[in-house]
Amino acid sequence: HVQLVESGGGSVQTGGSLTLSCTLSGYSFSDGCVGWFRQVTEKVREGVAQVDNYGGTRYAESVKGRFTISKDTAKNILYLTMNNLKLEDTAIYRCGAARVRCGRWLGGAAFDYFGRGTQVTVS
Repeated sequence: HVQLVESGGGSVQTGGSLTLSCTLSGYSFSDGCVGWFRQVTEKVREGVAQVDNYGGTRYAESVKGRFTISKDTAKNILYLTMNNLKLEDTAIYRCGAARVRCGRWLGGAAFDYFGRGTQVTVS
């Protein structure tokens, strides 16, 4: 049974920082691509960052230079460090896991598992 649980969201002022965590169980980082998404509206989900099983990272243009995705393989935790936050970063952030590699960029539909999300509000 695969489970992803996010934490670390909250309210922050523009220019501030937050670090999100995603604890994975029933899934190993060696299984494939993992990443962060943000649910902008009920129907719109945007990919934010991905990291492959060998450690290669990818970022959406909107967050490059501000966000960093990382993982602790010993603890099976995925992180998203967000700096210089902007109003438009406000969203529910969800982590996802896939049983395929990221490739250039893996679309959300290819992810097999998602967490329920954590709210990030920038004001």
